[in-house]
Amino acid sequence: MMNNMTDTVKQLLIINVLFFIGSYLVPQANELLSLHYFESDGFKFWQPITHMFMHGSLMHIFFNMFALISFGSALEHFWGAKKFLFFYLSCGLGAAIIHSGVNYYYFHDAQNFLIQSGVSVQDIQTLIKGDSVNINASDTALLQNYVNQMGDAFNNQAVGASGAIYGLLVAFAFMFPNAELMMMFIPVPVKAKYFVPVIVLLDLFSGVTGISLFGGNIAHFAHVGGALIGFIMMWYWKKNQFNQNRWDR
Repeated sequence: MMNNMTDTVKQLLIINVLFFIGSYLVPQANELLSLHYFESDGFKFWQPITHMFMHGSLMHIFFNMFALISFGSALEHFWGAKKFLFFYLSCGLGAAIIHSGVNYYYFHDAQNFLIQSGVSVQDIQTLIKGDSVNINASDTALLQNYVNQMGDAFNNQAVGASGAIYGLLVAFAFMFPNAELMMMFIPVPVKAKYFVPVIVLLDLFSGVTGISLFGGNIAHFAHVGGALIGFIMMWYWKKNQFNQNRWDR
């Protein structure tokens, strides 16, 4: 596999590994380079790009880089470096935008409910910081759910190349629909045209219901966002017979 790795994929792999090592050597980098909620003080304009190269654990970066090598090299081989890099970064940015948009909805949905329930703006600011306040409510469990929803949307930081990787998965399924892939928990090969939609739908299910099938603390809507941008781009290129000569290899 390593012998077949293309140049841009190799460079992306190196950058991701350097960022991963650097995040342990310089812990402050996590705060600066992870994607914060865009209405918070922690948000910086570079984070929609830099969060793509940050990872939270060894397993996180391993699976993302394994997918990058497996699917990215095949795509770069056919597209060339510039088109591949454009597609990869576009999917990662799209994932960040959709993830942020969903967080915006959840945050303001919870905030509006709390205000309608008689919680003051000052108390909401206190709750966002993780501090407790005394609130009189008939349904404290429901109120606490909205407090948790608001806090998660505002305070959670997103890291990882997964949004861009999901875009690559969609592109791979477009270009090689009958290629056989395997899931860890399904010991039989599945064609890409079935495998990829199932993976994306599982993420969508987890994002909507909160029932995570792949573990906790996963930005499911970032995965779905990367896949959606990848689908739109592939559909547009296929429909308009994208001019390969515009991309100088």
